[in-house]
Amino acid sequence: MEDIIKEVKAFRDERNWKQYHNPKDLAISLSIEASELLENFQWKNSEESIEANSEAIKDEIADVATYLILLCEELNIDLKEAIRLKMKQNAKKYPVEKAYGSNKKYTEL
Repeated sequence: MEDIIKEVKAFRDERNWKQYHNPKDLAISLSIEASELLENFQWKNSEESIEANSEAIKDEIADVATYLILLCEELNIDLKEAIRLKMKQNAKKYPVEKAYGSNKKYTEL
């Protein structure tokens, strides 16, 4: 992961774009890219979407990940640590014995 983070930051820095990368604008960009990812699934079922748009889906996922990395960098958030902490929180909300095979929200378990 560290090598990808360095590559993303180097790409940004080579273009002098850090000046534009404040938390608000990065969050907006992240949301826009996530919406562009969703467009690949609009009006089709999952299988049709993937068959028709697999390359575009991959590109949009990369865009989402890139903006997420940059937002974490700007906010001094260790992405791996944030994910680990969230997984611990989710394990408490969704214990295996209650959540196994269920699509219910934790408040409904």
